[in-house]
This record gives sequence, C-alpha cells and structure tokens, in this order.
Amino acid sequence: MKLPEHLFFTGVPGSHWSAIAQDIENIPGFNTSDHSDQREYSPGTYTGHKGAYFGESMEFKSFLNLSYINTAWKETGGTKIVKSHEWAYKLPLIKQLCPDAWIMLVYRPDLTSYAWWHEAGGFKIKYPNYDSYKDSTTMLGEITRQNQAMLEFGYANNAKWSHYTTEWLQQAFDTDCTSRKQPTDILVTIIK
Repeated sequence: MKLPEHLFFTGVPGSHWSAIAQDIENIPGFNTSDHSDQREYSPGTYTGHKGAYFGESMEFKSFLNLSYINTAWKETGGTKIVKSHEWAYKLPLIKQLCPDAWIMLVYRPDLTSYAWWHEAGGFKIKYPNYDSYKDSTTMLGEITRQNQAMLEFGYANNAKWSHYTTEWLQQAFDTDCTSRKQPTDILVTIIK
C-alpha cells in the first residue's frame, strides 16, 4: 500500500487520539522527525503527547499550507501525521486543498472524552497548549462541536466507522502491527 505524504489527523481532547497516532507512527514509512523533548507530555502511566500539534494556541497554527506544515518536521520523506483538534472544522477544505492526503477521524463520546482529558491533566497539560479553550465549560462545548463536525463530514463522505483494534489498524495500513488496547467506545475512519 502506498502511503500519502500527509495524514491529517483529528480527534477531540480526551478521545485517545494521541495514543492512536503514536501506534500509527510505529508503522514503517511514517516520519517522526517532529518529535523532540520539547514536544512531549508524559503524565505517568498515560501515553501522553508526542510530536507537533497544530491549532490556535499550539506551537504551529492550523494553516492549510503544506509548505508551512512541513516546517514541523526536521526530515523530508515518509508520511507525516498532521495533528490538530481544529481540523474538525476544516475537513471539507482539507479534502479540497490536499486531495492526495488522507484524513483520519477519531471519535469518542463527548462526556467520556471530556472526563478523560481532565483525568489526563486537563489545563495542567504542558504540551500542547490548551489555553485557547479558556475553561472547562468552553472545553466541553468545543468537544461537542468538534465531534459533530467530524460525524457530519464522515456522513457526507460515506465513511466506514470501526472500533479501534489491532485488526482495524492492520487492515487500514496493510501492515503487521499492533495497537495498544484502547477503550471500546472509540471509533475510527480514514477518508482517502
């Protein structure tokens, strides 16, 4: 299977999307040169965050310009996972402007995601920066709107949603790999 240069990746805060991105980055052919000590958050037993994140209060803004996006990686080549919660609002534009890119959506119910995000550190998370969400009420509202935007885009594009499992990961990327066990309320899809 030929992988794309860019995999636009989105999920709401608390959806376990960062752990899923880390599983995918272990597949041969993915470029992880965006990883550094400054771009990592490891809160004890949780998988945390690794690599560049794009968004309003993040290190990189969520501009849909591939030259700008590529500056987050030290090396060229391989597939870059371009992570942003805000891609949920720009999915039709991503599909239009980046037709060769894949888009991966990670869905987890609103309140469960909200609770998990707080358990994993909430506003104390050091990387990436969640200041633009302002407070817990705003965070819950954003989680709800982002999930709704992903579901609507998935519906409009006939997305096939599946539970995130090792079998799904192997089939989606045509490779022998293993996923970490994730909660059973997570659904994923890739739109190519």
